[in-house]
Amino acid sequence: MPHNISLITTIVAGLGLAMILGFLVTRLRMPPLVGYLIAGIIVGPYTPGFVADMELTAQLAEIGVMLLMFGVGLHFSINDLLAVKRIAIPGAIVQITVATALGAGAGLWWDWSFGESLVFGLALSVASTVVLLKALEARGVIDSINGKIAVGWLVVEDLVMVTVLVLLPAFAVLLGGHSAAEGHEPVSDSISLTVLITIGKVIAFIAFMLIVGKRVLPKLLWWVAGTGSRELFSLCVIATAVGVAYGSAALFDVSFALGAFFAGMMLRESEFSHRAADDSLPLRDAFAVLFFVSVGMLFDFHIVVNEPFKVLAVVAIIMFGKTIVAVALVLMFRYPLNTALTVGASLAQIGEFSFILAGLSMSLGLMDATGQNLILAGALASIALNSVMFASLEPLQRWAKKHSAFARQLEMNADPLAVLPMNTSEAFLSGHIVLVGYGRVGRRIAAILDEQQIPYVVVDSNREIVEQLRAINIPAVCGDAADPKVLIQAHIAHAGMLVAATSNTFHVRQMIDTARQLNSSIETVIRTHNEEEAKLWVKENIGKIFLSEQQLARGMATHVLYRMGKSFNESHAH
Repeated sequence: MPHNISLITTIVAGLGLAMILGFLVTRLRMPPLVGYLIAGIIVGPYTPGFVADMELTAQLAEIGVMLLMFGVGLHFSINDLLAVKRIAIPGAIVQITVATALGAGAGLWWDWSFGESLVFGLALSVASTVVLLKALEARGVIDSINGKIAVGWLVVEDLVMVTVLVLLPAFAVLLGGHSAAEGHEPVSDSISLTVLITIGKVIAFIAFMLIVGKRVLPKLLWWVAGTGSRELFSLCVIATAVGVAYGSAALFDVSFALGAFFAGMMLRESEFSHRAADDSLPLRDAFAVLFFVSVGMLFDFHIVVNEPFKVLAVVAIIMFGKTIVAVALVLMFRYPLNTALTVGASLAQIGEFSFILAGLSMSLGLMDATGQNLILAGALASIALNSVMFASLEPLQRWAKKHSAFARQLEMNADPLAVLPMNTSEAFLSGHIVLVGYGRVGRRIAAILDEQQIPYVVVDSNREIVEQLRAINIPAVCGDAADPKVLIQAHIAHAGMLVAATSNTFHVRQMIDTARQLNSSIETVIRTHNEEEAKLWVKENIGKIFLSEQQLARGMATHVLYRMGKSFNESHAH
């Protein structure tokens, strides 16, 4: 061919091989992310055959980082974090501290410098957003309290890592590396000034985004959406992501990652944020794949042969050290064993932030190729084994409860929020409604019941919600409604009706079966978003099913018919 096509060759080889290997590892019930990393290893310089252009791949990876962080910002919700703040914030900080100490301790044991050991420990302490969300979605628990705690925990980890990425260049010289500017080290006396300048630039950038960006970017999206052009809207979203990331680096000297993260956060304020997330998803996914391929290209697989014990130590810290700490912390907050194990398994891997931190550390002279390869080896192993760890949760719980009195004690849970207060009125103990879930739908149902003075008892897995309800004298029980002990505490045996207002329908059959065993005459009402699931439940006589989209359409149609002077015909609903 008469012209240079190295960029095209790199993209074709990266995406094509990633697709093939991603498909193969998915068939083996592993995350496709493992396939992407292996694809990078194959086209990298440490394996024979074709070698992709490392410089071009690195630039494509930078775009991947921008779009990954933009996606994180689009889905970052302060409200979701505040809902589980009492456990997510202290839990994540303590877990990061312990995991960093374990990783740093291993580095010092191997005679590394303090700076390299510290950043190595930090890289092992943070889990992958991509892997976590995919694992929770695959098991249908992302909207459960277990999923919300895990996601909130990860959001705190992400925020800590964003802060580390911002401050690390300023502290690089102090930790034994060099400055980001051409590798020249500032004199010792100017380190504090450099740190202050860096923090000042970050504060200026955040203030600019909160004052200007929060107002301008959502309006820009609204103006473009008004044109009715889908491709122009998608272009606006992508241009905003990469434009803000580049501008933040050029004007404020902050990382591309931080700029893209704030661009996503600001666009989340727009009423078109969900459309922005959907429209940008294909391009975000494509460049994210190239990012993971580029990471795989950096991995020298000889580290597994040359340093097997170090690799095993890294995997042990990621999969067991972090998990044990997380499980212990969740149990200390008096959540049940199931929640503790789910959160622990969710965090037993590392991913994109670890790669970004390792790359930055190498550019600052804080880490050598051995440290980076150990991180990559730990990521590959932990991501591949994470699905196995999730699959082993239920068998592990059954075995533990069968053979361990301590596990049975944890499951019984002497939590005062797991039982109704002794002074609960008799009106709430017989003929009442058991309302499972106190989210947006549950709150509205409860408000109507309050207006009609119908007694009800709330069952919710979120301790903070139960505490808030009890503070205003609403009877509430903390726990999983699929657990017989929880339903017994809600006095299901004497209840008139069970209303499942939760969006998590993963254990709904078990919950209904348990309720009917305790009260054969109980009437059940359930909500779902899945039409096929609703049809199946109707056949199985689970109860009265309310399909969200169908009920919304029915309500709107009823209003239209009323305004047109017509009456609603029940046959219209079917």
